[in-house]
Amino acid sequence: MSLRRLAPEQPANFAFTPENKAWAEKQIKKYPDGREASAVVPLLWRAQEQNGGHVTEPMIRVIAEMLHMSKIRVLEIATFYTMFNLKPVGANLIQVCTTTPCWLRGSDAVVAACKKHIHPHPETVSEDGKFSWMEVECLGACVNAPVVQIRDDFFEDLDGPRTEALINDLRTGREPKPGSQIGRQTSAPEGGPQTLTDPALYAKGG
Repeated sequence: MSLRRLAPEQPANFAFTPENKAWAEKQIKKYPDGREASAVVPLLWRAQEQNGGHVTEPMIRVIAEMLHMSKIRVLEIATFYTMFNLKPVGANLIQVCTTTPCWLRGSDAVVAACKKHIHPHPETVSEDGKFSWMEVECLGACVNAPVVQIRDDFFEDLDGPRTEALINDLRTGREPKPGSQIGRQTSAPEGGPQTLTDPALYAKGG
């Protein structure tokens, strides 16, 4: 795993909104006394969402105090799990899977499209603030590779032009449909089913 550090520039403070603070306190109560630290991952996740997509040092301090943890323990968790971003991200963070199945199916072209239309370097916010991109490990959709994750949605069966169209849709305010970008039904073979296609197989009494 590559070295992960918090961004050099940090805000002065962080505070949960009243709604998120109430939610966090509810999560903490799920655990027995002395085990409050078990809530650290969901609290970090909610704080990251509130903060626009990345974790900050003041956020880590606040959560450490809420959970009676040392700051370094919360920092260790935030820097270990790549679900936590350690620097500002664009409104649309494109996570590009580049592990072997996606690479064999052309993820290099997906990365090239991100470099061309977002920024030449990963984990860098585009000039319009709408995008950033990063390489990630397996997103678990190998059959439909290459795949990217944007917010909570997965976009599959990509190539260079399809990735460019996806970025253009998001940049102009259109919401692209998640899932296969070639009309594949879930994880069926390209071109449709290739086995058990004879209707006689399903005839009554057959």
